[in-house]
Amino acid sequence: MYQLVHLDLKGAPPRVEYLRRLIELFSQLGVDGLLVEYEDAFPYEGELKLLQATVQPAYSQEEVLSMQEFARSKGMEVIPLVQTFGHMEFVLKHRPMWHLRETSHCVGTLNPHREEGVKLVMEMVRQVVELHPGLDTLHIGADEVYMLGEGEESKLWLTSPGHTVEQLFLSHVTKVAKAIKEVWPHMTIIMWDDMMRGMSQDTLKASGLVGLVQPMLWDYTPNLDVDKTVSLLQKYCSAGMADVWAASSFKGSTSVYTCVTCTQRHVDNHLQWLKVAASLSPGVNLKGIAITGWQRYDHLSVLCELMPVALPSLAACLQTLLHGQFSAEAHSKVTEVLGISAVEVEAMER
Repeated sequence: MYQLVHLDLKGAPPRVEYLRRLIELFSQLGVDGLLVEYEDAFPYEGELKLLQATVQPAYSQEEVLSMQEFARSKGMEVIPLVQTFGHMEFVLKHRPMWHLRETSHCVGTLNPHREEGVKLVMEMVRQVVELHPGLDTLHIGADEVYMLGEGEESKLWLTSPGHTVEQLFLSHVTKVAKAIKEVWPHMTIIMWDDMMRGMSQDTLKASGLVGLVQPMLWDYTPNLDVDKTVSLLQKYCSAGMADVWAASSFKGSTSVYTCVTCTQRHVDNHLQWLKVAASLSPGVNLKGIAITGWQRYDHLSVLCELMPVALPSLAACLQTLLHGQFSAEAHSKVTEVLGISAVEVEAMER
């Protein structure tokens, strides 16, 4: 299974030297690519310059390019993740962008009725794509669009017969995906799946998204429901989206204020994903798994487990995927690569 490691740069983005050491480590552990969520660590220019972090300076263009070059030299692809609907806190917190919020009190959700919102998202995408020469895969986020349908314009739109929040979501994502394909026809577009989970097969088929996007189904729980997850992936496939992705977690998904990573929890999550992969029908093309490592639950939240603390968990999860279990051989590889005597995998008492 193609293995991506997610680098969440919203909060505590690693210095460039440390990032290079991480990439070196990932290559020793069998990683195929990086899913990089830059947020305010990206060197946006022009009218978008205000999106750059100020306390922790954004990476320079040269640093972004050299990171990709180094990753490629280690056999790793770099896939950028640009949020285009939900989790837009780092954009919509800025006063000049306030009018593009779905509701005035929610900084995370973009108003889907404003053409200016689509233009903003497309300009963000353009700058990111142009700073990733030869890019052929892009992740457009679109998870947890919490307040969708709550804004005044949405409420008015929803009064028309047949208009639903599901359609509101699908129409915006389809518009963004089509706009990306018009400029970069070769681009593979990935998106988070959670807003589509409750949708019927017919709704998905009629959405216009089929052939435009590949859903990435995320579940970070140690007791992931295998049958339910398999049937969800089958549903996407039956709706015409046969190319799908999984997303697991190695840190940052236990609770908002967790400090020490519980390796056992994350290893268990990967064991469940292996069961899912083994249970899929031949028609479902599971392209790979993104192992997420969230720095914080959203842009305005506190930091949770930091990367150095979570490296034994990441290494254990990667080796679990490679060996099919966290065997003695997998444990030995982790201790050897990390230079540690043992990996604590027991569940910690709260």
